[in-house]
Amino acid sequence: MKKLFLIAGLLTSSVCTFAQHQIGSWNFQPKVGLNVATLTDTKDSDPRFGVAVGAEVEYQVNEFLSFSGGALYSMQGAKFDNTLGSSTIKVDYINVPIMANFYIAKGLAVKFGIQPGFNMLAKTTNKTDISVWGFNYKNKSDNEIEAESFDFSIPLGMSYEFNNFCIDARYNLGATKVFDGSDSKNGVFQLTLGYKIDL
Repeated sequence: MKKLFLIAGLLTSSVCTFAQHQIGSWNFQPKVGLNVATLTDTKDSDPRFGVAVGAEVEYQVNEFLSFSGGALYSMQGAKFDNTLGSSTIKVDYINVPIMANFYIAKGLAVKFGIQPGFNMLAKTTNKTDISVWGFNYKNKSDNEIEAESFDFSIPLGMSYEFNNFCIDARYNLGATKVFDGSDSKNGVFQLTLGYKIDL
């Protein structure tokens, strides 16, 4: 019987170390990272690489669960190559991820939630690079485009925390149309590095 209680105690103590922060505590996490963004239902497109930067606040409910919310500036869209050069659709947002984080091992969490987003930029950048008879012609132009002002996505991912540094990998699955009259939705793989500061 004593051995049984000892094993139960060891298991409990190991489980309690899954979360890195005390129960009932808050932390603030500035973070910066890389987006690999695509638009669904766009043929022959390549990802647009961009920046994600912002901050999140997290509340530790118990050893296994925390909730977080934040705001991130997120560069999204897609890129197209053609015989004359390339075109990039740039749709940037301020995203507000609201996440549930489930700790499954020490410092390791799986997470999912909801993410409303607010469009801040919508334009295409066209680059022309032509070489004719030894003459190189290069040109770059920006054109504003119409995009929906509101976006909604479902973020799914994992994070790992060590010494307050947190690596977060998530995929933001778009649920709303980016443009009126088009079925294209955002799809964004996001990798960020943050630092958690206890409040």
